[in-house]
Amino acid sequence: MLTLVTRPEPQASGWAEALAAQGVAAQPLPLIAIEGPPHPEAVARLWHTLAHQRLLMFVSPASAEWFFRLRPQPLQDGSPAPAWPAQTLAAAPGPGTAQAVLALGAAAGLTPDRMVSPPEDSAQFDSEALWPLLAPMAWPDQRVTIVSGGDTSGARGRTWLAAQWQRAGAHVEAVQAYQRGPGAWTSAQQTLARQALAAPQAHVWLFSSSQAIDHLMAHHLPALGHTSARPDWQRMRALCTHPRIAEHAAAQGFGEVRQCAPTVAAVVQARRSAP
Repeated sequence: MLTLVTRPEPQASGWAEALAAQGVAAQPLPLIAIEGPPHPEAVARLWHTLAHQRLLMFVSPASAEWFFRLRPQPLQDGSPAPAWPAQTLAAAPGPGTAQAVLALGAAAGLTPDRMVSPPEDSAQFDSEALWPLLAPMAWPDQRVTIVSGGDTSGARGRTWLAAQWQRAGAHVEAVQAYQRGPGAWTSAQQTLARQALAAPQAHVWLFSSSQAIDHLMAHHLPALGHTSARPDWQRMRALCTHPRIAEHAAAQGFGEVRQCAPTVAAVVQARRSAP
């Protein structure tokens, strides 16, 4: 059985390679495309005000990639590029995002002792798992910015987490560091998708985002046209990395929906235990 990794690139290829190294056949089939934000100057302004921020919350590896990619360069007058202040924390909902933030932020002076993230053995990686680590801190009048993605309409912050901070007295904003869209499949990816539709029980769709499912339904499958097999939803299999994603996949008609943690090890275990 072939696992279709639907994360954005380059994550999709990285995950497919990691799964293959563990003996799980996998191919990247991204359902979301990532590109720069419509207003990169907003990220530049945030860099220049980092000293006034108590914490930056990164929602995904893509948010870290684009935030640090858009770090202002040193000026011609010799002024250095802005650095990460010692008093400013970084937060991430899970280890994958935390590792990306630390790796990309090291050059700016971000150190591991400034990172807040659920431990790798947590049952789930999301805002609800992160908040118990943040709640004991003093938040009145502190500034928090959620570094997120979005689309052409603007940033999509984590509303539940933002509400917790606001109740604790913090001033919360969101900045859009990248934008998401469905992108377009290559001819090889279209062929792979058609094979998956024609033999649904020989493939499992690995979903790490509800938006990916929406893009599959509303964009990618219609773009295949009349030459593709009509989906037999009751025979299609989904492996989802969060309960809400699993609920969404089931609501969209996937006949077999399983859930696992968003780690390569958990996916490998789920695939090996699948009937």
